[in-house]
Amino acid sequence: MRNFRELKVWQDARILVRDIYLITKVLPDTEKYGLTSQIQRCSVSITANITEGCGKYSNKDFVRFLQISLGSTYELENHLILCEDLGFIPSEQISPIIQEVQLLQKRIAALIKYNKQNP
Repeated sequence: MRNFRELKVWQDARILVRDIYLITKVLPDTEKYGLTSQIQRCSVSITANITEGCGKYSNKDFVRFLQISLGSTYELENHLILCEDLGFIPSEQISPIIQEVQLLQKRIAALIKYNKQNP
């Protein structure tokens, strides 16, 4: 088992959750149960799956939960792009968040690769 608090990817994902909750405040009330909810749940899912994977004994299970977390980052990126496309969030506000998500994707992917090569 691993201590999720020590993982840089979990720390970064935790900051991302905060940033996501701040940026979704500007979404229209009509999206409260739509995009707002989906975006917030995606971001929380990233941290939750990293954490859950850390609680597993096998490296294979840890990697599986990292892969689920990685999938959530891609889902989140999609939703953020849609917010930009729909004019809910301006490009200058959404671009740094998308870059943060993409960096997290790379870090999670690297952690997956490392753990697959070093079981």
